[in-house]
This record gives sequence, C-alpha cells and structure tokens, in this order.
Amino acid sequence: MTEIATVVAAVTERIIERSREGRTAYLDQIARARDHGVDRSRMGCGNLAHGFAASGEDKAVIRAGGAMNIGIVTAYNDMLSAHQPYHRYPEQMKLFAREVGATAQVAGAVPAMCDGVTQGQAGMELSLFSRDTIAMSTAIGLSHGMFEGAALLGICDKIVPGLLMGALRFGHLPTVLVPAGPMPSGLANKEKQRVRQLYAEGKVGRAELLEAESASYHGAGTCTFYGTANSNQMMMEVMGLHVPGAAFVNPGTRLRTELTRAATQRVAAIGWDGDDYRPLGRCVDEKAIVNAVVGLLATGGSTNHAIHIPAIARAAGIVIDWEDIDRLSAVVPLIARVYPNGSGDVNHFQAAGGMAYVIRTLIDHGLLHADILTIAEGGLKAYARDPLLVDDGLTWVDGPAEPLDRTMLRPVSDPFLPDGGMRLVQGNLGRATMKTSAVDPERWTIEAPARVFTDQDAVLEAFKAGTLTGDLVLVMRFQGPRANGMPELHKLTTPLGILQDRGFRVALVTDGRMSGASGKVPAAIHVSPEALAGGPLARVQDGDLIRVSGDRGTLDVLVDAETWAARVDASPPPAPIGTGRELFAFMRHGADEAERGASAMLAAGGL
Repeated sequence: MTEIATVVAAVTERIIERSREGRTAYLDQIARARDHGVDRSRMGCGNLAHGFAASGEDKAVIRAGGAMNIGIVTAYNDMLSAHQPYHRYPEQMKLFAREVGATAQVAGAVPAMCDGVTQGQAGMELSLFSRDTIAMSTAIGLSHGMFEGAALLGICDKIVPGLLMGALRFGHLPTVLVPAGPMPSGLANKEKQRVRQLYAEGKVGRAELLEAESASYHGAGTCTFYGTANSNQMMMEVMGLHVPGAAFVNPGTRLRTELTRAATQRVAAIGWDGDDYRPLGRCVDEKAIVNAVVGLLATGGSTNHAIHIPAIARAAGIVIDWEDIDRLSAVVPLIARVYPNGSGDVNHFQAAGGMAYVIRTLIDHGLLHADILTIAEGGLKAYARDPLLVDDGLTWVDGPAEPLDRTMLRPVSDPFLPDGGMRLVQGNLGRATMKTSAVDPERWTIEAPARVFTDQDAVLEAFKAGTLTGDLVLVMRFQGPRANGMPELHKLTTPLGILQDRGFRVALVTDGRMSGASGKVPAAIHVSPEALAGGPLARVQDGDLIRVSGDRGTLDVLVDAETWAARVDASPPPAPIGTGRELFAFMRHGADEAERGASAMLAAGGL
C-alpha cells in the first residue's frame, strides 16, 4: 500500500471507529423501516386508494402492488437554469418505468434556490437553511409509504445535500440521483471576471456588465464554473449514486435522455424484492463519505462541502470532522484545474477525460475505495467508464488512460499540486477552512492589520471611498448560521481581488461562507465558533494584527493576553427581518457549528 493510500485507510478507520454507535443505530433503523415500516402492503384500503386515485394508466399496477413504484422528488423550477430541464422528466420517467414493468409517481417537490440570483441580496440569508427545508420536504414526500424506490432530481448548491439528507432517513429505499447536466460554454470565465473588475473600478457601466454576465449564464443547465453545483455532481459519481458518467452531459441531448432512462430503470432493478437490493443507507457508508472528500480535494471542489459532507454523513449515522478533511488534503494531490482554479470550465473538463479519468487514476493509486456498494453493477470501477450511444442504445466504454488536455487534468503521479488545498486553520480565533488550491502559494500566509465589518455593503462603500486600502485582513463577522444564516459573501471578492492586484497583501477571515467560487484571495472561512455564539471574532478590533497561514495551519490574532482578556464581545447587528428571514429564526437559533454541518434540523433530531 502506498503512503497516500495508507493515510486514506487510516482516516477511514478513524471515521468508522468514531461512528460505530451511530452507524449501528442507523442501520438498525432502516432495516426496521424495510421490514416493519409503512408500505403499500400494510396500508389500509382508504390510505392506499388516496395514493393511486389520480394515477391514470398506472392505477391498476400501483393498486395490485406487485411492481416497484418509484417516488420522484423534483427540484424543478424554470427560474433556475440548472433545474429548468427537469420540467418533462417526471412524465418521461413514468414511460421509462413502464418499459420494465414498474411505475413512478411524483412524491413531492422541493424548493430550489439559485445562489447566483440571491448573491449579495437579502434572500441569500435563506440559502443555507434551504438545505434543511429541502431535506424536510423530501421526507414529507417519501413519508407516504407509497414507494419502494426513489429518484432525486436536483443539481445545485444546497439541493443535492438536502435531497440526500432527507432521503437517507428513508435509507431502506434504493435511490438514484438524476442530474440534468451543465449548460454549454459561454463567455470565458476570465473575461467575465475582467469585466466585473472594470465595473467595480467604474471603468465600464451596468450595460456592459449585464452583457458579459448574460453571455456567461446564457441557457439551460448548470453554471459551468466548478462551484458547489458541479462539485455536487462530482461527489455523486465518486459515491456511486449516479448512473456512471451522468454528471457532465449537456441537457437536451439524446445521451442525456438515455442516461435518465437508465437511472429510472436501474432503481427498478435494485429493489428489495429482487436479488440485487442496494438501499441508499448501505450505499452511503463511511467509505463513500471518504470518497466524496477525496474527490473534492483531487478536483479542487467547493469549500461549501466542508459543511455539507458532515451534514450528509450525520444523516447516515456517520461522524466526520475538519481534521479528517485536513489529513486527507495533506496527501490527496490536486489533479484538476477547473475555473476558478483554472481557465477551462466543466465542459472542457469533461472533454479532457472528466470523471471517468479522475476516478480511474484515483482508484489506480489507492485513493478511492473501489469496493463501495454503488447503484451500478461493478462497484466504483464502473464509474471509470464513459457512456456512449451506439445504434441508439446506451453503452459504456473505458475512460481515457491519460488526460486528453493536461492543462485541465493531470495524473496522480504528476499533479498540479501535491495536496488537495482545503486546509484546517486554527488558533486563538477558532477553527476555519482555507482553500489554498486557487491561491498563489506566496499568499498562503498573510499577516496584516484587521479591518472589521459586519455588512458587505459597508465594505463596498469603504472601497469606493478609498478608505479600504493597504495591507489588511478583512474580518467579516456575525455572518454565521446563528447570526444571519451564513450567507456567501461574494460581494467581497471583487474589491479584495482589486486590492491584491494593486500589490497589497490582503486576506479574509469570516464566520460566513465563500463557496466553490472562492478565488485568488486567501480566505479563512466558516470560522467556528461563530461571533454570535461567543466566538473570538466578536473581540477583534480595527488595527489588531492577524496572521492567517495555510502553510502552518494557524489562525491567530496577535494581541497580548492581558489586553485580549479585558475585551468584551462586540454587539451583534439586529436580527434579520424581511424577505421571509424572520420565518427562519427557529433554524438560526437551533443551528449547530459549521464543522458539524450548520444544521438546526439534525441538531434538533439528535443526529
């Protein structure tokens, strides 16, 4: 076993040991749900009649109870580009199910926020807690007991984690995630970023900025940068929850349709009445969770998953922390450069070999657990193959043995960076995540005076006024889950990037989020404990010297102990109201720390 594989095995064993009690209880629970829970065979006649009353030509089959009925949970809306293609999926999937003697019904729908639309707006403060809302909505849909399997239609940021968290509480059901794919490439991301910076400097107007944004986000499908949405799709592949190769096929293509057919029919094939039962709760085990982390690190994925992976794991009785992620990051090499870590987008990544190559090379070097239970036959090695249409039929062929574009992908033996670039930094300011993979190594350590803010707009005003300048560590506090729902803080990206381009040494320290679009500015994010929960960020003052170091894994304010001890916490801003934020107060009050998943739902459920 290689040294790298040894570390992966040791971290996996650490997670297994820590999770033993919770995982055992979880597996017992889903076994009871299968054998003694609510299903069609145990329903009263009135209950069952309500469930198939409007099922049309499927009514007789559902009533007879002899074939699998698949519950579809959909995140469709036509405002969100990634989810607009799902409009026709349920009716298509019903046809695909009938082809193999099964049926399908829409069990329910879940909300699907677009962080791109709400970014920097009041609605972004609902974003993280939309994940818990999605999980609860998924549970409501599946709670009817009408289904022997599930198909989850979702792609974007909080949506896939929320769907999984809800479905895992019905882990006895075989379940497949059904993606819809990324939009074709539009305006190059670097050009879009250039226009954004020109706008921030007042050198172009709103018309030019809107034109650039519209040329980038231009059609149906996932945004093409490698943010949380596309990181979700990568994770579903390395966890074996997709049909192999489904992640990055564009919407509206024949191949996309055939992959959806294959997903529907695969659920029907792995039910508990057959000899190939593959329940979701068994597929998502400790090894699958480690695979998700390894895939994230190897591809430079979204920092949001430092929150989402622990939450998904908890829903399956598994405990993972940032130390586990940090240990893996130290040995898992970065083998992909996808914007914002590189110049090409996910379509270029797919053309260069995509997930088939990534999975193949990571398995070959002992970095992924190939022996996990996947929804596909053949274990994880089936995901090192590419789907193709041959004579209008779907087949799979081996993925490339070498990258087809070495500016996008590299082998493990010759990576872009020797580590995964998602580091735990900790010190007298708490524990935080720092993504170094997109940051120049010369900027991994920044020591500079603090500038303290609690509002993004105030930062922009200071920048425009010329009072935010020089070397600095921007401390953005009271942005945690308990304070305001932990919004992403992308309004800060442009001014900090401009200051850095002007030659200043700058960094961000925050108890908020920056997500998978985190760029070139060093940032210690998700600081825990957050300021509102008595975290040290509440004591920082303008001018305090702060050192944040990805090299050493440290996060400290350099104030003498006596002065620091004499300080009192700053007063938080008023509780957010308006745009529905007051309705989420119970989630803010009950949320636990970011390292545990920042979930009120899991905390209240004792998970």
